[in-house]
Amino acid sequence: MKRMQEKIEELRRRQAVSCLGGGAEKQASQRQSGCLTARERVAALVDRDSFEEIGQFAAHRATLFGMQGKVFAADGVITGAATIAGRPVHLASQDFTVAGGSAGETHSVKVADIMLASLKTGSPFVFINDSGGARVQEGIAALSGYGKVFHANVMLSGAVPQISLICGPCAGGAAYSPALTDFIIQTRQARMFITGPQVIKQVTGETVSAESLGGADAHMVHSGVIHFIADDDRHAIALCHKLLGFLPANNLEDPPIVEGDRSIEANAALESILPDEGKQGYDVRAIIEAVVDFADFLEVQSGHATNIVVGFARICGATVGIVANQPSVRAGALDIDASTKAARFIRFCNAFNIPLVTFVDVPGFMPGVEQEYGGIIRHGAKLLFAYSAATVPKITVILRKSYGGAYLAMCGKDLGADRVFAWPSAEIAVMGAEGAAEIVFRKEIAEAANPEARRAELIANYRETFSNPYVAAEQRLVDAVIEPALTRRHIAQALEYLRIKRLPRPHKKHGLVPL
Repeated sequence: MKRMQEKIEELRRRQAVSCLGGGAEKQASQRQSGCLTARERVAALVDRDSFEEIGQFAAHRATLFGMQGKVFAADGVITGAATIAGRPVHLASQDFTVAGGSAGETHSVKVADIMLASLKTGSPFVFINDSGGARVQEGIAALSGYGKVFHANVMLSGAVPQISLICGPCAGGAAYSPALTDFIIQTRQARMFITGPQVIKQVTGETVSAESLGGADAHMVHSGVIHFIADDDRHAIALCHKLLGFLPANNLEDPPIVEGDRSIEANAALESILPDEGKQGYDVRAIIEAVVDFADFLEVQSGHATNIVVGFARICGATVGIVANQPSVRAGALDIDASTKAARFIRFCNAFNIPLVTFVDVPGFMPGVEQEYGGIIRHGAKLLFAYSAATVPKITVILRKSYGGAYLAMCGKDLGADRVFAWPSAEIAVMGAEGAAEIVFRKEIAEAANPEARRAELIANYRETFSNPYVAAEQRLVDAVIEPALTRRHIAQALEYLRIKRLPRPHKKHGLVPL
């Protein structure tokens, strides 16, 4: 036992002196800035005394580029198995103090091996990234290692949840592994990009800071690459804990059911959230929080494509995925980014047996030359595909506007919704009453003595006759028109009845989502 401990200490001593770029100084800097070391991150992430390290003695002995004899203990990445809240996980944590966390062949093979162990056991995989990229000194062998990791990411996809924590630099090929995982949590101290500011300046002449290019805000708002922003390492770990709490261990299990709020009494607060003026915006999150357990809603990609809201919550203790139009941003219209954001979330929920609850207030797809040239047809089709292909319970609540193709895209009855509820305020039509009246009654308006007054009258008549939810209910496209205060009760009951839903799919390898 003593000899083993001495061996471990010797490896850690070598680890401290064999770094590229001064590991000890980097480690001290990390501590001063509030970052944790690789092992501190593991300790904070997992249950106490639950971590079993695998591959601790794996080491690469450098032989190239004047580095002969240097030993990279554990090859710069800590891998193993543990429990989080009593549930098994597998994980990897890159160590920047060893060769800058650079990924050589042994490093990457360790990561790929622990990922496959996660797949074999049906347990989530968490990867804490803190790496300068490929280990240049190993040449093509380092690239081969990256390929093994990417391949493992794809093998795990849809089988076990994969979560990436970006807690330090994540440059070059290192950025692609997180992009292949389900959720990315980036700290404000971290940077992630394929090519850094210096390379960009050399190639394109553009000048940009590392923060503007690869900071957390850049990837949340602009690229949409990440899903959560963390203030620091401990916040990132807390977000990871919360996220895992909503998810099943693998695609063969249902999400965990916890001791939630079992009350389904009427909530009068829902009666006063919608503005009296139909074109006025409001925050749909107020409705979500009034419906879910304890107003606890974990929003995903909260800063990206903010005209749609997605995230996880619980109803009577059971996990649900929430998708909702956000009328306070672009009137809740569907554009390219919103369609893609929602489609990806829907496909994740479907893969991991999480029921979908959709709140609809959508005037249509966003018009404009930029949207058309950008491929709104193709991206909007992703949303149609995702909802149509989803076999989990699908419950839709139409709050206010639901027009045209966007009515279908937000999981109408014809896309397989199991229950469609509508508030009395719902307007379900091919288009808004104003646009419809201009088309249907154009001649009558033009010939009227007072065109404006006649136009207003015809719009009101059209809305009352065709846009109300009872017309859709007559055609069995709405299952029930409900009181807003009873929304939670109707959703909870529908979820209970749909718990045993089983929908056979046609035999085929897979559908072809319009990427």
